[in-house]
Amino acid sequence: MKVTSYYPVLLSGNVSRAAEFYITHFRFQPLYQADWYVHLQSLDDPTVNLGLVAQDHETIPRIGRGRTGGILLNFEVENPDSHYTRLQAEGIPIALGLRDEAFGQRHFIVEGPDGVLIDVIRPIPPSADHAALYSAEALPG
Repeated sequence: MKVTSYYPVLLSGNVSRAAEFYITHFRFQPLYQADWYVHLQSLDDPTVNLGLVAQDHETIPRIGRGRTGGILLNFEVENPDSHYTRLQAEGIPIALGLRDEAFGQRHFIVEGPDGVLIDVIRPIPPSADHAALYSAEALPG
């Protein structure tokens, strides 16, 4: 199978509220807007896309209806510190404060709509123990 595009589509209890969150706080723009689905694209990188679909829409199989959350979105950025300060000032709930991880990340996690967690990350050099776990081409520098 040749994949020509990939983007997550999140189930939402309130599509317009969720879309507004990503537009306001994470610099997305709507490319398609309906009451049941919104397709968003990053203003900074057109390859970064996100879909939001009503959790009870008829296109969602019955087994998936009513579900939201249970996902962690990773957004890699150049300066997580400035985004941490900005999102705190905007009143976005911080689930995990800004910190450096031995596995090679400086990051923090905020709570988004519908139980989605958003991890704002900058790769950093990992500890020697963790560096040994990376393939050579994936090792953060």
